[in-house]
Amino acid sequence: MADQLTSQLPDRQLNRLPNQRWQICPAYPENAQKLAILTNISPIVSQLLINRGMETKEQVQGFLEPESLSLPSPLTEFPDLAISLELLESAIASKEKIAICGDYDADGMTSTALLLRSLRTLGADVDYAIPSRMHEGYGINKRIVEEFSKEGVKLILTVDNGISAYEAIALARELNLKVIITDHHDIPQQLPPANAILNPKLIAESSPYRSVAGVGVAYILAVSLAQQLGQARGLIQPMLALFTLGTIADLAPLIGVNRRWVKRGLQQLPKSKLAGVQALIQVAGVGGGGERGSGGLLGGLLGGQGDEGIHNSSLLTPNSRTDVPMERLYPTPNSSNPKSLKPEDIGFRLGPRINAIGRIGDPQIVIDLLTTDDMGIALEKAMQCEAINKQRQQMCSEIELEAIAIVEAEFISSLQQDRVLVVVKSNWHHGVIGIVASRLVERYGVPVFIATYEDETHIRGSARGIPEFNVFAALEYCHDLLGKYGGHKAAGGFSFPAENLAALRSLLCEFANKSLELEHIKPLIKIDAQANLNEINSQLDQQLNALHPCGIDNPDPVFWTPDVQVIEQQIVGKGHIKLTVAQIIDNRQFKIKAIAWRWGDYFPLPSRLDIAYKLRENNFNHNTTIELELVGVRLAKHSHLSFTSTSTPSKSTFEYNQRHYTCGIYQNGELPELRIKNSEGKVLAVGCGNSTALLGSNRQDAKIVDISQPQYDGIIQAALKALKSVR
Repeated sequence: MADQLTSQLPDRQLNRLPNQRWQICPAYPENAQKLAILTNISPIVSQLLINRGMETKEQVQGFLEPESLSLPSPLTEFPDLAISLELLESAIASKEKIAICGDYDADGMTSTALLLRSLRTLGADVDYAIPSRMHEGYGINKRIVEEFSKEGVKLILTVDNGISAYEAIALARELNLKVIITDHHDIPQQLPPANAILNPKLIAESSPYRSVAGVGVAYILAVSLAQQLGQARGLIQPMLALFTLGTIADLAPLIGVNRRWVKRGLQQLPKSKLAGVQALIQVAGVGGGGERGSGGLLGGLLGGQGDEGIHNSSLLTPNSRTDVPMERLYPTPNSSNPKSLKPEDIGFRLGPRINAIGRIGDPQIVIDLLTTDDMGIALEKAMQCEAINKQRQQMCSEIELEAIAIVEAEFISSLQQDRVLVVVKSNWHHGVIGIVASRLVERYGVPVFIATYEDETHIRGSARGIPEFNVFAALEYCHDLLGKYGGHKAAGGFSFPAENLAALRSLLCEFANKSLELEHIKPLIKIDAQANLNEINSQLDQQLNALHPCGIDNPDPVFWTPDVQVIEQQIVGKGHIKLTVAQIIDNRQFKIKAIAWRWGDYFPLPSRLDIAYKLRENNFNHNTTIELELVGVRLAKHSHLSFTSTSTPSKSTFEYNQRHYTCGIYQNGELPELRIKNSEGKVLAVGCGNSTALLGSNRQDAKIVDISQPQYDGIIQAALKALKSVR
């Protein structure tokens, strides 16, 4: 009967619900209430802070008011910062040529632009190079070092790379070049022989600077140097804008100094005097409309660019030195202008347009965009970013479909045994496979190593992990089979001889089986608290503003609501589900709109669900409403086909997907049973309260089916509705 019941449905509708594991934080109402009283915040925000590890008044104050914290001088935190400043100051004074070696992702390009702007302003003779993603891969290499040497460079400054480039740095030292490495990636077994290394992974884990990305290290170096030279006054705001762009686009944790500086940067970005930032904001359609910005789930982010404003820069004195505490190097946000961007404005709007260039374009476009003061040039470069980003989106979609086909054909049956995916195919663009890896992690819930052939003998790829899996440790585990590799816990890049593919897949499976239990290989949905739909309103949304900016290590709050009814749903855009859900509370129906991004494969969703979601504002036509962004669903535990043979008419007929059915409630022993029959005589028999049913022409030959699958849930709900309507 399954074939006949669902023969009219597209194949994608036959899929199960997303394969997820839910982790719901335990509620501590007494602790939350006590903390709320101590800190004068709402109990729900208190609970969310408890979930994030904050239990004392002092911890809460430091988190909610990061400006209240006193930061240590970075000179006391980074052992090589002093020598780095001496090297740069000496090079500037003697007019020695400085060369920056950057990276082609958003972090690396914003770092490069930040140091170019600041060093040029400080009088340095400085240029830059970024390795070719397609032909050279990540990080400084011997070719770049040799070219720098031929060009008369005396000091090399790496940004967002270099910590794993032992051979290239060793060559630079042999050629009598001085080298400062600024990086944030995990530390290899052997450090390169640089003159100075600035990397937050080398400092104390308790340091507030520990979480900075590559652009954060560049920011600290540039600000410290500017202050040492007594020229910081005009540099802070443009550097802060670039720091904010790079930090969020690189998914750096929004804790420590990142939270403090990003919060300022988001307020300043709409009124940034950087032509490139303003051009990006215009082209991307981003506007700052209040603390959490503007724009709906589908309609985009529209609005003004913010008013120009002058911030207090008198905190710096002409002869100030770098032993002044770090918080004095940055202007306090101007509270008179509340317009601000949100992290998602950068993460989903500005960042991808920058990253797309490094993936499939020429990084010089972004460097020119972020270093020019000419608005005409900036708009031209921003439009190039826009066009290349659209091309990148198309490439991602095509590669994702091909990768899914490979997984379903070759690896899906052994996924639980392997606990990792290694997907390789020729003719994929290396610049976008990392994005596809993230989507495969989201779909299958396992670490993904995805790669493509550079030529017949070499393969290069990207990796993305899950919370319980350390990508960099996995790469180190396989180092004998690899060429170049690098990264951190969540992501990495690698290359290897093609002949090692089978051995590499085997070794990664071995590592994954040591690292992961079976319950780990489902996408994890971390949920903060339960809420009913009548509690979802603008007041709650405003209370959550206290937690912003949200991002890595300070995620957007996730709520869940049990047993909601899906009353409308449709596919919109490129495979998203737009829906309306409802909940009955005290005999009243509460409805709210929602979106499920890239869930077209699960359409239509069952009519009754438990849902997990984030809150999002929709400011369409100046009318603000709160909507849901679904991150998880599961079949409502009711599956409660609560019906009886006496309270409901015994028989009815109905149409479902253009087919005719009869249905009725019958007694099967002591319990009632719903039976649905099609025109071919096959019957679906569902016992009251059961999650499975019998399907077949008779009980002896019937098979057991899972009615949580959407095709069964839909027809069952249609039958119950038909029976109810004839009362």
